[in-house]
Amino acid sequence: MAHKRNIYLKMKPLAEARQIMFDAFGNRDSWPAEQVAVTDAVGRVLAEAVVARLSSPNVHTAAMDGIAVQAADTFGASETAPKTLTVGSQAVYINTGQVMPPDTNAVIMIEHLNVLDDEQIEIEAPAFPWQHVRKVGEDIVATELLFPGNHQITPYCIGALISGGVFSVPVKRRPKVLIIPTGGEVVDWQADDYQGPGPGQVLESNSFVLGRLVESVGGVFVKHPILADDADLIRQAVKDGVNGDFDMILTIGGSSAGAKDLAKMVFSSLGDILVHGVTIMPGKPILVSCVNDKPVFGIPGYQVSAIIAFEQFVGSLIRHWQGLPEVKRDTAMVVPTRKIPSRLGTEEFVRVKIGAVGDRLVATPLSRGSGNITSITEADGIIRIPQHMEGLLDEDAVPAELLRTLEAVKNTIVVVGSHDNTLDVLADMIQTRSGHISLSSSHVGSMGGLMALKKGGCHLAGAHLLDTESGEYNTAYINRYLPDLKVRQVTLVHRDQGLIIPKNNPKKIQGLEDLTREDVTFLNRQGGSGTRILLDYRLNQLGIDPAAVSGYGNEEFTHMAVAVAVLSGAADTGLGIFAAARALDLDFIPVVTEQYDLIIPEIYFEWENIQMLLSVIRSDTFKRRVVGLGGYHTEKTGTLVAPE
Repeated sequence: MAHKRNIYLKMKPLAEARQIMFDAFGNRDSWPAEQVAVTDAVGRVLAEAVVARLSSPNVHTAAMDGIAVQAADTFGASETAPKTLTVGSQAVYINTGQVMPPDTNAVIMIEHLNVLDDEQIEIEAPAFPWQHVRKVGEDIVATELLFPGNHQITPYCIGALISGGVFSVPVKRRPKVLIIPTGGEVVDWQADDYQGPGPGQVLESNSFVLGRLVESVGGVFVKHPILADDADLIRQAVKDGVNGDFDMILTIGGSSAGAKDLAKMVFSSLGDILVHGVTIMPGKPILVSCVNDKPVFGIPGYQVSAIIAFEQFVGSLIRHWQGLPEVKRDTAMVVPTRKIPSRLGTEEFVRVKIGAVGDRLVATPLSRGSGNITSITEADGIIRIPQHMEGLLDEDAVPAELLRTLEAVKNTIVVVGSHDNTLDVLADMIQTRSGHISLSSSHVGSMGGLMALKKGGCHLAGAHLLDTESGEYNTAYINRYLPDLKVRQVTLVHRDQGLIIPKNNPKKIQGLEDLTREDVTFLNRQGGSGTRILLDYRLNQLGIDPAAVSGYGNEEFTHMAVAVAVLSGAADTGLGIFAAARALDLDFIPVVTEQYDLIIPEIYFEWENIQMLLSVIRSDTFKRRVVGLGGYHTEKTGTLVAPE
């Protein structure tokens, strides 16, 4: 069957698209209600006001241990003229919470009594009426308003409701959402016959992410089995959903403008398309339609796009139906560590890592790919670049929506520089050992790390820069590029660098000399990285012109990215560390054992979080885990290169 390429309708700015959605579906006079037990009502929204049926307390009770008295019987008592009360007639022993005896209206604390004998008690101060007494209705009075309509029940509310004699409450029914994943490339990992994804296939996760997001805003969801790219199948599933008891339908995938993106065709055959394409990134391909007076959304297939589309549209509408306000994240002013370009006419949601460095919060952009779910899971915040701007300059403070608390951000150790697998071990052990300190690493190469230190953009940098004249690592570069910054140079590891090659070395690569072969494609590291500097140094030693290396201009930012490229066949080889090759069961040709250091400004060296980091690095557990990765040597791990 031939597929015609789809085209976007006129894309809408975010604010306009949201308004169209609310105009179509937000003006519901009332949302259906149901009665639920108070103990099951946490998180639910009251459909109407709830009043108390009982007073609490419903009798006068003692608020202290002591004796219950009639206050008038105690008047005139003083230290110089104590008064004697008769037990039983004028004073009744009572404990906290007990019902006050008839004809008593005050309690005198036990520690203020002078017990003369079993029948006589002496007091040296009078009691005033209702002293240390919880009166009827002191907390709740029958018929008073406990909670208004649209109030969201919290665990605290349960105590007030039960105390007020309310054991069930009317709450708004949870909106019911049908989620339909589509696409021939997605795989059901829960299927009985699942054997792993084949070439070009991906594990279906969006329906579970979106389903839990539905629950987080007060809805419930049903997941439909995965449907192939078949318009008739998708049309029937949507039709069944809108004709059933669902309040909203989400299809996943097929909302863009490709030849197999069928959502627009299906939705337009069933109802009216209100929005197709929004000027945001990620999330542009979202599709909003009205079928049988119900909202039907086409959610983008890329994971980050799907999440952004949900938050800006679906989640907002579900909360609106429940009478709940928009969730407003805390914001903070942050300084980007580098320029962030953006496209005019598109509002961009840039995921960033944030840390408190000195007296400011610094933000490092993460990968901006719509399919990179880790750009959300690793993010501390989101910077929104308005559609009228071409990007952000570094050093200019901008607002960021925080995805973590400000306290958590301030307890983040910010590492910028060369990538190394041991940083993951370090991050895990710091978090596990401290419980509140985290480590955030951004991989921009060794020189990028030194420049970040120079600009005050991190707490420490990872580097393995070889000085070709002295044979030493990092020291010469520190002296050259950071002459005015006092730093400590701590060795993290020594590691084996070499050529990462496919298993069993099908092209029989022997060393760097083979990079000039016409049948060998190389993948390089980015300029300024220690690995790139090492490569250029060795090529120069061998008299090899970089222009003669096929793929020399193709760059990646991490050792693992190079290893993945070799594993996938995108490259025949690349220079990287042994641990990356071993992690993906690839072969390795050693080239050199190099020194990888952490460069720490002296002003942060005594910071308790850095001291925690150093303590972990010097531990036997860390060293054992690092050696277990393969290709690492820890004899000098944790030592100062030039101790003062």
